[in-house]
Amino acid sequence: MSDAAEAELVNTLRSHVTELARNPGFLHHQWYVEHHLEIVERIALELCDLHAEADRNLALILVWIHDYGKILNLGPQSDAALGLKVKEGLLAIGFSEATVIKAVEYLEMFERKMEIDLRDAPVEVRIASSADAAAHLTGPFFPIYWKEYSHKSIPELMADNRKKLKKDWERKIVLPEVRRAFEQRYRLLLEQAGEIPEALLTQNQ
Repeated sequence: MSDAAEAELVNTLRSHVTELARNPGFLHHQWYVEHHLEIVERIALELCDLHAEADRNLALILVWIHDYGKILNLGPQSDAALGLKVKEGLLAIGFSEATVIKAVEYLEMFERKMEIDLRDAPVEVRIASSADAAAHLTGPFFPIYWKEYSHKSIPELMADNRKKLKKDWERKIVLPEVRRAFEQRYRLLLEQAGEIPEALLTQNQ
């Protein structure tokens, strides 16, 4: 399959996931495409421009399937069960079996970020993982979390945000150029989540 033909299938995948993510049965349906998935894609595309060795279509497939289980409200799934669901979806769209096998394999690596060092993963995994985590630091992602989980206490919300921020920074943002570009955003959001520097006037001097 040519790159151009596969790019058309990526467009079909984008439309498919967008439709699923706007289902009112999905908790984040009002904002997830515009304020998360499209931002992940924008960052991933910039990273593909910097990494000529990356398979752009494969990186974009990972962008659009990385939350497939969450969007479908599948609940806790084994890697095998989630991989089967993703495989079925990608094959139905028309991707080749070779592409689907690789995409599922790479998604499983992506999901194992707490067990393996993604700095050693293929470049497409590093791009998708770094772009996903960086997108969490962009726009209204964290303020929306406060709205959607407003039944929690403020200390609980702040603790949840600190945990997510540190997981993203320590385990998911593995490309050095992304760390450099997003460090200031990370520090600011960490402060908003309650981790306030002792010296505020001199912290950046």
